[in-house]
Amino acid sequence: MTDHFIAPERAECADAIETLHAEAFGPGRFTRAAFRLREQGPHDPALSFVALSPGGDLLGSVRMTPVVTAESGRHGHLLGPLAVAPKHKNQGFGRALVRHAVEAASVTPDSGFVLLVGDAPYYAPLGFCQVPAGRLLLPGPVDPRRLLVHPLGDDAIVKALAGIVGYDHRPAVRATLGCAG
Repeated sequence: MTDHFIAPERAECADAIETLHAEAFGPGRFTRAAFRLREQGPHDPALSFVALSPGGDLLGSVRMTPVVTAESGRHGHLLGPLAVAPKHKNQGFGRALVRHAVEAASVTPDSGFVLLVGDAPYYAPLGFCQVPAGRLLLPGPVDPRRLLVHPLGDDAIVKALAGIVGYDHRPAVRATLGCAG
């Protein structure tokens, strides 16, 4: 891995991150279940990070969005999108960003899990496991083998998760995101 540092996402990174997402995922990203969940509200900038070169070039990005499970009322975060610039793939930047974001979420009050839609072989070494089939529903179809969770603290939360996953609209969450109302 070349020299880099991980920093909180800043507003001035937004255009470069959007370009990176377009390169990494194309226009099909707008129809995916995870995107449809993320469009319900803003991502959490306190838990969203960028990997930058020493010169300030964007190498990768990860975002976290606050979510809640309807039936079990558990609060956590949806990880993604995770994107790495094409010329910097397979150098460990994605894994470093995931580790950093999960660690930051683990010290966030009332965040019990990190959820994502992704490939188990990539994410399992980072502490993610498959959500038990039929326990969670996203706002769109998802291959149940790709719905993964990382418990923050008590592993028993994996069995307790249930219901539709939606954006966490609690006033306390919105206040930390700088949202009015």
